[in-house]
Amino acid sequence: MPTLLQINTCLHIGGTGGIAENIGKLVIENGWNSYIAYSRNMITNAPQQELSSSKLIKIGNKCDFILHVLKTRLLDQHGLGSKRVTRQLIKTIDSIHPDIIHLHNIHGYYLNYPILFEYLSQIDIPIIWTLHDCWALTGHCSHFEMIGCEKWKTTCDNCPNTNQYPKSWFYDNSCDNFHKKGYYFNLVKNLHVVTVSHWLKDIAKKSLLKNCHLHVIYNGIDLNTFCPITDIEGVKKKYKVHNKFIILGVSVFWTQKKGFDDFIKLSAILDERYVIILVGVDEKQKKILPDNIIGVNRTSNINELVELYSISNVFCNLTYEDSFPTTNLEALACGTPVITYKTGGCAESIDDETGFAVEKGNVEMVAQHITRINDKMDKKCRNRATIEFDKKNNFSKYLDLYKSLIKE
Repeated sequence: MPTLLQINTCLHIGGTGGIAENIGKLVIENGWNSYIAYSRNMITNAPQQELSSSKLIKIGNKCDFILHVLKTRLLDQHGLGSKRVTRQLIKTIDSIHPDIIHLHNIHGYYLNYPILFEYLSQIDIPIIWTLHDCWALTGHCSHFEMIGCEKWKTTCDNCPNTNQYPKSWFYDNSCDNFHKKGYYFNLVKNLHVVTVSHWLKDIAKKSLLKNCHLHVIYNGIDLNTFCPITDIEGVKKKYKVHNKFIILGVSVFWTQKKGFDDFIKLSAILDERYVIILVGVDEKQKKILPDNIIGVNRTSNINELVELYSISNVFCNLTYEDSFPTTNLEALACGTPVITYKTGGCAESIDDETGFAVEKGNVEMVAQHITRINDKMDKKCRNRATIEFDKKNNFSKYLDLYKSLIKE
């Protein structure tokens, strides 16, 4: 019975936690053993069998996390702390004897990548690494689109992004970080790197990982969960949006990068026929929203999200930095067209019949495209999600890759 070990920052938090969990379920259904090693989890005081279908390995504790945060804030040495817990993880890996090791986000204040990759280079186990952002390719940041930086193509130095995650207060260590990553990440000679969009693959081709085996596997979603609801009018009554054209925006939190300011600008362009619903706003942001924007607190209630996707006429994703957001896919699955900025791989989620891609910051063009949205798009959106973004199909591609590497 083959054994898979996945390593990720989080369990159940954000898109990567869900992806790791779904891959674990899939391999278990196919007769594999599945382990997930993780640092953080939002669900507490629950038995392990309720947390995950996979067997769980907790990496470090709160003190380890804080020490790594301090090392990052003071010295810009993210990924260079957590030596003790990384060595403990290696001992656990040796005891498990996995047939495949699948890395997801290894940043997030919990692992020491030099120690980990020294170890991975010495063992005869296939290594897969899914890139969900650009941290592995730079000397500091996880995204560089908003500032238009291209230093990652040659050598990072004098980083203009040290005030962004993983934030450094005083010091710029981007040049040393860049060369360290280039050395350690290339120690694993048969490393298979999976990107979640073709955009990110094109970035990786020009980066310090250009000599790795590169694959593209889109994120997938649960089409049984994300599907159009029938009680449209009942939900509209709940949110008091009868006879309105509904524009939806969803984010874990809202910042200028996520498009919060652009939604405010959009609200000023639209007339009284339109209403915007923003999910994920905090109480401070709620107070400054104009009358035609309804603010909804961050929710972990999937049913509530499905209701909002389903009643909306269009989903707008005005983010300035992302690789391949699952919110676009969730909207399509609920039969809702998408207007997205041409950010990262965002535009890959739609085609000419299911939405529009707009240059970043062109709020006027977003407003114009909103008027072009029509009911005929609904079924085409659901159909595109079914064909392209079914988690069963997309995550099965990982299983196929595992099997091919084991045979080698």
